Amino acid sequence: MPQNEPFYSEKQRFRQWWLWLLILILSPIGPFVFIRAIFQQVIIESPIGNNPTSDYVLNVLGLILGIGFGIGIPIFLYIAGLDTEVRESGVYIRFRPFHQKWVVFGFNNIQKAEASTYSPLKDYGGWGIRYGRKGKAYNVSGNKGVFLTLRDGKNVLIGSTHHKALYSSINERMSSI
Repeated sequence: MPQNEPFYSEKQRFRQWWLWLLILILSPIGPFVFIRAIFQQVIIESPIGNNPTSDYVLNVLGLILGIGFGIGIPIFLYIAGLDTEVRESGVYIRFRPFHQKWVVFGFNNIQKAEASTYSPLKDYGGWGIRYGRKGKAYNVSGNKGVFLTLRDGKNVLIGSTHHKALYSSINERMSSI
């Protein structure tokens, strides 16, 4: 096997049906709110509030925020995700689009790895890059992953749809060091 070739590789994306249903329902609301505000103040000439902004600012701001909410958030969620690889030197993760480079947990810095079932909401407050009472979590969906105890005392949970395979790959590499 080539030097940098991963022993394990997984790509997770936000593809939960309920999340996309929510996006489908809510994403038109953002542009609608701004279009309504522009219509009310510019077309009907009924100012919004006691100290209304200028029509130009309202048009530009409404356009930017409307596009941002209506198009930007769905695109962001579509490209966001967690890439996980186990290589010769350690566990590599990258949470797109936040990490441009891999975050590396070297095997020499991992004290213990455990296949784990957890509660994303209760233990970490949800999905994404999260901090909870048990440490830091990188998760996209589900409630399974690998819990790493690092030598510096920190804990990291890496969510995985194939948590047992990820755990096995990590343990095999750790035992060969």
